[in-house]
Amino acid sequence: MARTMTGAEMVLAALADHGVEHIFGYPGGAVLPIYDELFQQEKVKHILVRQEGGALHAAEGYARSTGKVGVALVTSGPGATNAVTGLTDALMDSIPLVCITGQVPTHLIGNDAFQECDTVGITRPCTKHNWLVKSVDDLARILHEAFYIAKAGRPGPVVIDIPKDVQFATGNYVGPSNIAHKTYKPRVKPEQMGVREAVELMATAKRPIFYTGGGVINSGPKASQLLRELVRLTGFPITSTLMGLGAYPASDKQWLGMLGMHGTYEANMTMHDCDVMVAVGARFDDRITGRLDAFSPGSRKIQIDIDPSSINKNVKVDIPIVGDVAYTLEDMLRIWKSKAPQLDKAAHKAWWKQIDQWRARKSLSYKNSNDVIMPQYAIQRLFELTKDRDSYITTEVGQHQMWAAQFYHFDEPNRWMTSGGLGTMGYGLPAAIGAQLAHPKSLVIDIAGDASILMNIQEASTAVQYDLPVKVFILNNQYMGMVRQWQQLLHGNRLSHSYTESLPDFVKLAEAYGWTGMQCDHPADLDDAIRAMIDTKGPVIFDCRVANLANCFPMIPSGKAHNEMLLGEDVSDEDVGNAISEEGKVLV
Repeated sequence: MARTMTGAEMVLAALADHGVEHIFGYPGGAVLPIYDELFQQEKVKHILVRQEGGALHAAEGYARSTGKVGVALVTSGPGATNAVTGLTDALMDSIPLVCITGQVPTHLIGNDAFQECDTVGITRPCTKHNWLVKSVDDLARILHEAFYIAKAGRPGPVVIDIPKDVQFATGNYVGPSNIAHKTYKPRVKPEQMGVREAVELMATAKRPIFYTGGGVINSGPKASQLLRELVRLTGFPITSTLMGLGAYPASDKQWLGMLGMHGTYEANMTMHDCDVMVAVGARFDDRITGRLDAFSPGSRKIQIDIDPSSINKNVKVDIPIVGDVAYTLEDMLRIWKSKAPQLDKAAHKAWWKQIDQWRARKSLSYKNSNDVIMPQYAIQRLFELTKDRDSYITTEVGQHQMWAAQFYHFDEPNRWMTSGGLGTMGYGLPAAIGAQLAHPKSLVIDIAGDASILMNIQEASTAVQYDLPVKVFILNNQYMGMVRQWQQLLHGNRLSHSYTESLPDFVKLAEAYGWTGMQCDHPADLDDAIRAMIDTKGPVIFDCRVANLANCFPMIPSGKAHNEMLLGEDVSDEDVGNAISEEGKVLV
């Protein structure tokens, strides 16, 4: 039944009807009518961030850790432009977000009014869809469509730009019944012929592998369960992208670790030498493939993806399957069980023997120290001391992010939140706030770098205001670590502006924000210090002083194929800065 209300009231009614419990935002003139309605209701709780970029990342953390749609509310002009990085981040990593932006009154649009910008034009390249609402009579429909589009198909961010006069105007609100969109109707169920062809090809494989990505997690918990069943039923090895960690348990014997630029030797070599590759919810991005013309040259490839534009986009595949991961895996399992194929057990045994030889290289090995904390060791100890807890991990971006992916092991989906596609420094702290809000009794840790954490450190105030006990575990090497590593390997060891001079005293900074500050610089003290961090009731900044010049290996050098990995053991400390050819390419 239609109800008469203002545009601002419609926004709150729609949020409540879609089950939104929390939104992240920052007020400004163009959204004051909506904020006035927020003040007069209790169903939707508003979380005040300290910068609009933080609102988007917090909404991402909330969405990624729950599977729900994250919601942000920002004002016009700079409020909207500050949200662009978070929107792009969500688009790259397929995170469902609804971002509501204020806009100047309709009669002022195009007049360069105060705090006006072309929000729809600016955000068109970094959203699934966006709207400029010109009439209050369209607002209810658009709000409902926005939630549908953000979540349906390949998830992603949407923007609803609402002029101030539309927020004040009165119209009829109708609730969300039979929500749909005229043209956007993603295919959920796959074509059976393609699924059958895929199963038949998998049954003939002698050197198979499952290559999985964030699409498995986006499909929901059922997809992860079905993936586990299919992997164990087939006996195939499995690897994952950065975004797919946790969809398959890292503790399982069939798990090869993460693949790609900083993946394990065994994962990358298995991908290179396989004869059948089953890509599930993964898009063959450049950090996975290395040099495209040398990517897994002898394999036949199956790709399962709900987004048809991802099929054959980067790598040509032999059997494309468009559909939701959960539906597709369910069909695959049913057909596999009904056929009960006879696998080439001798070939599979030889394949696993080869994989075990690659594993024996122990590509994640590093030289530990009794005098200085190695960053890899810090993550290992953090994992060991938190693995039995109900934990969620976010990261910033850089070396610490890759070490976290390598040494912190995930057995469940939705526990790992990181900026994969865009690589956004400053993502981790607000994402941790969003995850902590969604899981108030859980342990939420942002694994950070000393440079990245400063990008959105102002959100420390948000954590205090809402009693969110997030922990920030800083691997402090006093460098922009990944920048320095690339400068060493690719730019003749010319460390141009990657040394982070004049860092704050993180303990004092923590105390200034009302957090607890801790510092540790010796391996013998690390376990007790981590336990103290975990046991502290409120938010904590942990300044873990690690080796300054440690590099993150394995690494696929720029321009190399994914089987041409640079392993830590291949390069001595003296040679790292000199591993440059005359053309500027890394010598492996």
